[in-house]
Amino acid sequence: MVYVFLADGFEETEAVAPIDMLRRAGLEVITIKVGGKLKPVIDIRISNKVTSSHEIKMIADYQDIEVDIINKSKNPEKLDNFKELGCLRLNKLEMIVLPGGAAGVEKLYDSEIVKNIIDYCAANKIKIGAICAAPSILARMGHLKNIKAAAHPSFRHYLADGGAILEEKIKVVTDGIFTTAAGAGVSIEFGLELVRVLKGEAEAKKIGGQILFY
Repeated sequence: MVYVFLADGFEETEAVAPIDMLRRAGLEVITIKVGGKLKPVIDIRISNKVTSSHEIKMIADYQDIEVDIINKSKNPEKLDNFKELGCLRLNKLEMIVLPGGAAGVEKLYDSEIVKNIIDYCAANKIKIGAICAAPSILARMGHLKNIKAAAHPSFRHYLADGGAILEEKIKVVTDGIFTTAAGAGVSIEFGLELVRVLKGEAEAKKIGGQILFY
């Protein structure tokens, strides 16, 4: 299972391309809106709507608060909607993906839920993908020290300050549990690399061939 976190101001290509590649590989990908407010009766079309940096509207599968509720509950089976939310359990998590977009990234960084899940992934060796501005979140949290990483040029100073080994010529980099990428122009390559990390080289090449990437 893969979580993709979406906050208002996210870069649409950097989110949709990896989601597409991962789902083509047969992986369960769940989109999660960051910053939602759970209400007793909600219209998912309104409550889970996220707006990209170029005003494209998306409907996320869940809200971050739902992830938080299900994973903090000592008796989740007693929750009325446990069957629906059971898929959000962190013990099923294989990877999280953080799209870029300066405004969206700041909202991700400001979210304690997102940061707690990043820390959980780092502590449990669960894969993390981040593209464009989003690697700065990992660097500011102290997770990229001595890690080879890429990011958009405007955000590389965060990586340098955080002790990362900057990759300026290679635009998609995997080092340990971290896969980072430089920007929207390599979104498909980034998505295929995430597939390779989770499903292997052959699956990534197969999908790349199907979409005429190679």
